[in-house]
Amino acid sequence: MAPGHVAYGLRAQYGLLVAPETVVAWERGRVTPSPQELTALAGVLWCSPADLLASASTLREHRMARGLAHEDLARRVGLEPAAYLRMEESGRWRGNERQTAALAGALGLGPRALLTATGGDEKLAGLLRDAATTRWQAYVKPVVKLLPLPKQAVEDALQRLHTDYHARMAATSSWGASGATGDAGRAYLDEVMDHFWGLVGTGP
Repeated sequence: MAPGHVAYGLRAQYGLLVAPETVVAWERGRVTPSPQELTALAGVLWCSPADLLASASTLREHRMARGLAHEDLARRVGLEPAAYLRMEESGRWRGNERQTAALAGALGLGPRALLTATGGDEKLAGLLRDAATTRWQAYVKPVVKLLPLPKQAVEDALQRLHTDYHARMAATSSWGASGATGDAGRAYLDEVMDHFWGLVGTGP
């Protein structure tokens, strides 16, 4: 369908006045449709909203892919709609553990996708780097608080990160090449998130 045909369908079937140029902007990723527009667009194209989102990563994108209004999701999670919307727009989730579990259930998110959607990737990466380089035991509780994962799985992963990091540091030191000292350790820390997710065996 040409952009003009899509715009006509949105107007005729859903009463939405959308210009063909806007349809083109949606296609090219320059503009994001509103939840109402996304639902209508899916209807015009005979598909689901999720089919129109290449790879949802934010809370808003996951919610829209599920065809949920923010008010509906807020009720499921146990938040006031305005409070939920502020979190969604800021990209920083501030719900408690029960609300976080409800959010994951409502959006069908595994731990990794949930963390990315709630803006916790950077915080987790910092915790993991510290656990690998210092006393890993001190970081079990903060990581468990951040992620819906069993404590034992987190303990095992952090201990392994610590062991693997220090093994690399020891190996580079023993080579006696001052230029190489620490390079393997830094490279390991740069990929610490991937190492962690591989150790806990959790998919998206």
